[in-house]
Amino acid sequence: MADRKRLERILKATANRRRFTILAYLKKEKEAPVGRIAEHIHLSFKSTSRHLAILYSTELVERTQRSSEVFYRLSDVVHPTVSEILKHV
Repeated sequence: MADRKRLERILKATANRRRFTILAYLKKEKEAPVGRIAEHIHLSFKSTSRHLAILYSTELVERTQRSSEVFYRLSDVVHPTVSEILKHV
């Protein structure tokens, strides 16, 4: 049952087009700071940070603080369903 709830949260997170675009961008770029991601998806820094927080809470992305910037990358361990989705991006 716990795995079903986790999968539901993951699917809800990836169902948003902005978050899906962020995942596709990180798949291509490997890692990027919030500002660069915001530029790519044509969204404010604040809104992009909110989307990234949702992806982080579902363990789809990992983050690293470097100086004053936060860098995001796809998680090393991703749910099999997400791996399958990202193959088609």
